[in-house]
Amino acid sequence: QVQLVESGGGLVQAGGSLRLSCVVSGRDFSLYGMAWFRQAPGKEREFVAAISWTGSNTAYKESVKGRFTISRDNAKTTVYLQMNSLKPEDTAVYLCAVDKRIFRDYPSGAFGDYNYWGQGTQVTVSS
Repeated sequence: QVQLVESGGGLVQAGGSLRLSCVVSGRDFSLYGMAWFRQAPGKEREFVAAISWTGSNTAYKESVKGRFTISRDNAKTTVYLQMNSLKPEDTAVYLCAVDKRIFRDYPSGAFGDYNYWGQGTQVTVSS
């Protein structure tokens, strides 16, 4: 049974930072790319960042480039999202996801390419 557990969300002022973590169990973590998506109230789920199975390649939503950094620690089966210079529009539930394919060299930002999801962690940025 594959499980993903996110943590690290919270309330922060604009300009602040948070680091999200997602621990994965029940799957050979090192073979799969990982991603972070987010969903704000009344909006569709949107891609934020992804990292390849090797960790060598990453992809980001345009509006978070230069502010967010995705990384992974295969020994800890954990993927991270470091979020700096947070803005009120970053407020959302952040969810991590596991790629449905192994050995994908270039991470995907497509919702349909991910088949296991965590429950999410709330990030609220006040102005």
